[in-house]
Amino acid sequence: MKLFIGNKAYSSWSLRGWLAVKHSGLPFEEVTVPLYDEDWSKRREGDEFAPSGGKVPILWDGDDIVVWDSLAIIDYLNEKTGGTRGFWPEDMAARAMARSMAAEMHSSFAALRRNHSMNIRRIYPAAELLPEVQADVVRILQIWAEARARFGGEGDYLFGEWSAADIMFAPVVTRFLTYSIPLPRFAIPYCQAVISHPCMQEWIGGAQAEDWVIEQFEMAGPD
Repeated sequence: MKLFIGNKAYSSWSLRGWLAVKHSGLPFEEVTVPLYDEDWSKRREGDEFAPSGGKVPILWDGDDIVVWDSLAIIDYLNEKTGGTRGFWPEDMAARAMARSMAAEMHSSFAALRRNHSMNIRRIYPAAELLPEVQADVVRILQIWAEARARFGGEGDYLFGEWSAADIMFAPVVTRFLTYSIPLPRFAIPYCQAVISHPCMQEWIGGAQAEDWVIEQFEMAGPD
């Protein structure tokens, strides 16, 4: 398999796709494509990006199977591994909620995304949130709290064990930390667990090693 991703510092959807492939345990080749550089427009018109309309992540499995969009990648890998890798909880009620949360993350929270883009290399001082961003944060924390209360048990993650739901919300965790967004007590150990996950640590290390800076994803001000 070959996975094309964008810059690790900034590309939240690439992070989700990459975490999914890592979670599958299957071997793959990782290809990082610098976003918005002088060759970006030409590069995204190439045959390898044609199925996704020039977007990352995009996963090729051989020459004839191609999957794009992070949630589709998760479902494809869950099917490819026969459901043995714990992408979704075993309990039906937990699985129903995990799928719903992943889908809501996929389609919602536009204000948070628009105003607080992912930037793993930065930490900014806390600032007042726009009302629509605050509403997104409240909703995210609400469903996190419900998942943890109903299905978290003694585990560190939303449904106890690391799952597709955590993969989908991992870039949100990085946003909460980057922009110093205040969190309730229950959410702090969860965010710490996500950031401490070995795959997240590997991704963060890769982001720190990148040379690229994309100004549209940077804010003025101190770290």
